[in-house]
Amino acid sequence: MTVTLEVSEGVGTLRLDRPPMNALDIAIQDRLRELAEEASRRDDVRAVVIYGGEKVFAAGADIKEMQAMDHAAMVVRSRALQESFTAVARIPKPVVAAVTGYALGGGCELALCADIRIAADNAKLGQPEILLGLIPGAGGTQRLSRLIGPSKAKDLIFTGRMVKADEALALGLVDRVVAADKVYEEAHAWAAKLAQGPALALRAAKESIDAGLETDIETGLAIERNWFAGLFATEDRERGMRSFVEEGPGKAKFL
Repeated sequence: MTVTLEVSEGVGTLRLDRPPMNALDIAIQDRLRELAEEASRRDDVRAVVIYGGEKVFAAGADIKEMQAMDHAAMVVRSRALQESFTAVARIPKPVVAAVTGYALGGGCELALCADIRIAADNAKLGQPEILLGLIPGAGGTQRLSRLIGPSKAKDLIFTGRMVKADEALALGLVDRVVAADKVYEEAHAWAAKLAQGPALALRAAKESIDAGLETDIETGLAIERNWFAGLFATEDRERGMRSFVEEGPGKAKFL
């Protein structure tokens, strides 16, 4: 399979496996959507790592496949493309992208669907679609500008240039840079720690932030308020507060 979901210790790894560059063809896009939806449903998946392997995250779309498509075909396909990536972005659990090597075009857009990005010190990221006479079509114009701001996003999208890991970190495009052989280990450790946390509270936090960013602050505060009050009906809230009162902060066990 070109994409797999492997689960261990509450962490689901969405692994891209289409050598040599993990080009994101239609088959990968559709499989990503299926497995993202599966990871969302499964109770044994409490956090997710997106990983392309030791050498490359994903170097972009399958250009040969796209070249054969006309306007009418892409009108239909572009919606399915975006929906595949949105399915990853909407996984209601903590998601980390473990970025090795190239994360370009659709690969960069896939990394943007994660909650955080841990990159190898030799990683290169970018949105080079402009060099093909195109723009990003899997969420790049929207997610990148929301993450690093419109002017920085425009610089990357207008020029199509790649940025190395250190510049990506300075831009806020990635959140941590580690040695190339430590990327997956670091990403899995982050996910595994959160997999031990209160699942409903983590979901509430993620959905409050993501939904709030799409609206005005008053609506965002209402979203937060509803989630906050709703968590008082959960066992995790009872367990967390009881542990705090009896044992002090940070000792609650949620599994």
